[in-house]
Amino acid sequence: MGLYHRVTCALDRTLMERHGVSVSDFEVLQQLHAADESGTTVRMSELESAVHLSQSALSRLISRLEGTGLVQRSMCHEDRRSMYIGITPEGSRRFAEARPTQRSTLRDLMTPAAGR
Repeated sequence: MGLYHRVTCALDRTLMERHGVSVSDFEVLQQLHAADESGTTVRMSELESAVHLSQSALSRLISRLEGTGLVQRSMCHEDRRSMYIGITPEGSRRFAEARPTQRSTLRDLMTPAAGR
C-alpha cells in the first residue's frame, strides 16, 4: 500500500505540474482517447466501470474536464437517461503530451532502486 500511495502521489504531482492534469484526469482521458482511436463511443456508465472513481466523483471530474475543453458530453438518443462522453482535440493533445511523462514517471518509480 505504501508503494501504491507513493507512486500515485508522485504521478499526480508530476502530471499536474507539467500538464495540468491529475492522475484521475489522465485515467479518464486515456480511456476516452482509446475509444476515440477505435471509433467507439463511451457512455458515462461504461466510463464509471473502467476507472476507479465513484459515480459522483466521476461526474464532478467530467464537469471539470468539460469546463477546460478536454471532453464533451452528448445525449444518448436511444436512452435519454444516458450521456456519451468524448475526448476533444484539445483533450487528445493534452493526453498525448502527458503520456510520455506518465510512462517515464512510472518507469522511474518502479525500478528496483526507486524510492530507497
